[in-house]
Amino acid sequence: MPETAILILGAGPAGAACAIGLRRLGYPVTLVSDWRRFAAVEGVSQRVLDALRHAGLGGALGQAAMPATRHVRWNGEQLQLNQEFLLDRQRFDAALRDELRRAGVVLVEGRVREVQREHGYQVKLEHGPVLQGGFLVEARGRQAPLASDRLRGPETVSLLNLWQSTPGPPASAVESLDDGWAWMARLADGRCYWQITLDAGAAGLPGRAQLPGYCADRRRQSALVRELFDPQALQPAPVHARSSTAILAGDCAGSDWLRVGDAAMAVDPLSGNGIFQSLSSALQAPVVINTLLRMPERAALARQFHQQRIEQLFLRFARMGRDFYRQEQRLAGQPFWRNRQDWPDEQPMHVAAQWSAVRIERRPVLRDGWVDQTEVVVTADQPLGIWHLQGIELAPLVAKLQAGAAIDEVLSGRAPDQQGMLRRWLAEQGYR
Repeated sequence: MPETAILILGAGPAGAACAIGLRRLGYPVTLVSDWRRFAAVEGVSQRVLDALRHAGLGGALGQAAMPATRHVRWNGEQLQLNQEFLLDRQRFDAALRDELRRAGVVLVEGRVREVQREHGYQVKLEHGPVLQGGFLVEARGRQAPLASDRLRGPETVSLLNLWQSTPGPPASAVESLDDGWAWMARLADGRCYWQITLDAGAAGLPGRAQLPGYCADRRRQSALVRELFDPQALQPAPVHARSSTAILAGDCAGSDWLRVGDAAMAVDPLSGNGIFQSLSSALQAPVVINTLLRMPERAALARQFHQQRIEQLFLRFARMGRDFYRQEQRLAGQPFWRNRQDWPDEQPMHVAAQWSAVRIERRPVLRDGWVDQTEVVVTADQPLGIWHLQGIELAPLVAKLQAGAAIDEVLSGRAPDQQGMLRRWLAEQGYR
């Protein structure tokens, strides 16, 4: 039974998923967090809900997620899309804590004042005991101290407003503006949210005391706001300001520490749902930590695996956000849009398949609860490599085809459905 005590700083989805994964591996886990102080809601897709359930956090969804109709006004078009789910973050975070307690995670509420590294880690809180552990997971999101950043996007700020109105059917909407964009939602109990995302250095942004009036003026200019909310929406409301700048941290893994979630990579909110992005890095973390602690001879391989996937995920989501910004062509000449339609690069989300460029390399993978190394197939769309397709290792098949074997010979003996799946995958890689 592993005995290294693990400290996790941060109780959001990334910290929670990592904690539950480590408990499944038998590690003693203490999670410390300063619980969320402000009300917030997020719009999530069915894909996000499925990812939360896969991470062992599905029990919290029944108390916090509700379906809603979504309206979109973008690039001069007005659409009503399929429903999304509105996630009440305060209720969800409270339910997450219940899930963690049931999993055997020790929860400590408090604000971290100092982290010392000497014979393990000592975490000092503003009020409370000194916590000790042999391994540290940084999962405090954007609030985590950042020694360095490897890549940083245009400086962006989001202003979240909330107020209470009359109950009604849940709904959400998003609209593009000359100098940014706004997302808004109404919960069934009448709680209302409106968030505007702007350039952090935008001229005309007032001081903190004037923000409620400034945001109310912006809402009065929106026909979509008047359609979604009642007249209460046109009055000043409490404002919570937060950074939305895309940031890729420098090193995200060491011999006895790891960064996960927004502490490792925080992306522009237009790139997709923040919870899904956080889970993308946190789900691999328990296996990486298990390898670092129990197989030190593979420590470099484990750090390489975590770092490469963090960086690849960040670029993928950053390019996704860039392409969403590019869909707004009417405002392409405005500074806010111009600065975000060309970042982080010009590389397309999906590169045209070319069989001659497909190659086989040895890369780190997750195998049986450890980080291991094996041959994978590297393609333009999968630069970190693909190990297997529904349990079928791809490198041996590709090696035979590249050596000149006929496809019927390579696939002989496999079930018809497997042959069809492999033929489709090969065609997607440009094999003819």
